[in-house]
Amino acid sequence: MDFQKFQNIKCICGEYVKFELIDDIECDWGNHVVIQCPGCQELFSIDNSCPAFHDILDLEINNFNLFSDKEKFDYTSKSHPN
Repeated sequence: MDFQKFQNIKCICGEYVKFELIDDIECDWGNHVVIQCPGCQELFSIDNSCPAFHDILDLEINNFNLFSDKEKFDYTSKSHPN
């Protein structure tokens, strides 16, 4: 996923922000690349869906057409079990 996509978009907290990139953070199933909102501090996994972090598809609620259908499919097809 292209990190530039997460600059100046509306977070789930309602603020327009430049998300910060965290290259390596661990969960029970492995490591992730995540972004963090500098306002509300919420973490979003951008490499695949993980129950330990917010789903980046939640960001599309406030940012219509942020992701293509292929990006959504690729992201969700690599999800961890819940």
